[in-house]
Amino acid sequence: MLAWLKQFRHRSRRRRPSGPRFLRGRYDASVTSPDNRRHWANADGLSASAANSREVRRILRERARYEIANNSYAKGITLTLANDVIGTGPRLQLLTPDASANRSIERAFSRWAQKIGLAEKLRTMRMAQTTDGEAFAVLVSNPALDNSVQLDLRLIEADQVTTPEPSLDPTASAVDGIVFDDQGNPVEYHILRTHPGDGDAPLVQDFDRVPADSVIHLFRTDRPGQQRGIPEITSALPLFAMLRDYSLATLDAAKAAAYFAGILYTDSPANGEADAVEPLDEIELDRNLLLTMPGGWKMSQLRSEHPSATYGEFKREILNEIARCLNMPFNVAAANSSGYNYASGRLDHQTYFKAIRVDQAHLECCVLNRILAAWLDEASLVPGLLPDGLGPYADWSSQFFFDGHEHVDPAKEARAQAIRLDSHTTTLADEYARRGQDWETQLQQRAAELHRMRDLGLMADDPTPKGNASDVTDDHTTPQPAAA
Repeated sequence: MLAWLKQFRHRSRRRRPSGPRFLRGRYDASVTSPDNRRHWANADGLSASAANSREVRRILRERARYEIANNSYAKGITLTLANDVIGTGPRLQLLTPDASANRSIERAFSRWAQKIGLAEKLRTMRMAQTTDGEAFAVLVSNPALDNSVQLDLRLIEADQVTTPEPSLDPTASAVDGIVFDDQGNPVEYHILRTHPGDGDAPLVQDFDRVPADSVIHLFRTDRPGQQRGIPEITSALPLFAMLRDYSLATLDAAKAAAYFAGILYTDSPANGEADAVEPLDEIELDRNLLLTMPGGWKMSQLRSEHPSATYGEFKREILNEIARCLNMPFNVAAANSSGYNYASGRLDHQTYFKAIRVDQAHLECCVLNRILAAWLDEASLVPGLLPDGLGPYADWSSQFFFDGHEHVDPAKEARAQAIRLDSHTTTLADEYARRGQDWETQLQQRAAELHRMRDLGLMADDPTPKGNASDVTDDHTTPQPAAA
């Protein structure tokens, strides 16, 4: 009995916790082991400003520019992205109650945009955002501009936005050329008068303090607290280098194999029984003739094994990975859709077009609205340019249209559009906006065309395509009627 009681007390004492218990968990990714030590060696806890320091951004810009200047794929990807985002340029649509005043102001803004080359400058800014990580533009007055509104846009490279000597501006809220207030709003920009890369640039450069109201800064914010941008292709720069190195190595191997027609070799040991042959001696070969080799020697023809079968697959995978950081599908980056079917092409383009719409919305918010506000300020000083009675233009509603994207099957898209309109699941404004057009302008033009056709005695057919839901499919096949 005593032995049983001792055993019971021992089990009770073992089950009772001796103190506070803690639940400990562990993430495999947080463990540093000999296997992953080198992989995570460069991980740091720097802030966004410290990680994107002046020297880091300078190195990334120079390498990105070099790669785009010397790599055809990098150049093409950058141009394609700028062309798809900007296109032929944004078009303004005012939404005030006075339709005629809207058209008048829109035409005036369009004429001014053509005079200053706004579309081209926006494409340059978009390419700079990809290459340099950021783009700067200064709103200036250009007396030589042949327009009643002499507002102009002067583009500035990221290298020029910097404080030459940080001691000149001891403000704690300054980040390499940009001074911020206590709320984090930019107050002024320091812009060098000459580019630091100019051959005749002075050692100590002068700079201008430009108010933030006159400067447009375009970049993508990847981290909270980030004030300067880095190239959008930063993560792809090592891949571009790998692509070029692999292509050059494959070409060198193919050339080396093609340079040598054959090689002499012997199975005899050193100083064995084989006729003497001069090292690297050349033997001329004639066509359709037999050839005898020296005793103990054989001839073998080199086989050109490069480019290997994996060369094309390697390039496709690398390009696919490169384009991913820009939300661009492979067939757009490579300008090659040979491996795609209709459904795959449309599915890949959906992600790409969504990224473009996000990019255009960011551009409209950060750049176009600023430009429109500055243009209206200047236009209000020109007598008769802005109609009276519309109220303060700061309260006007507006939006910008960009070029639409062409459908790979226009007939199928037209039938789908007709179905959406018939079922009232869309509007003319939405459908025309998909094509980058103003629905009011297009309807007015169409009404004028129909009126003119009736005057000329021409028959005007119903322009609305007819169709049904069964006509809209996502493959190459044409729907067949059901068997009776």
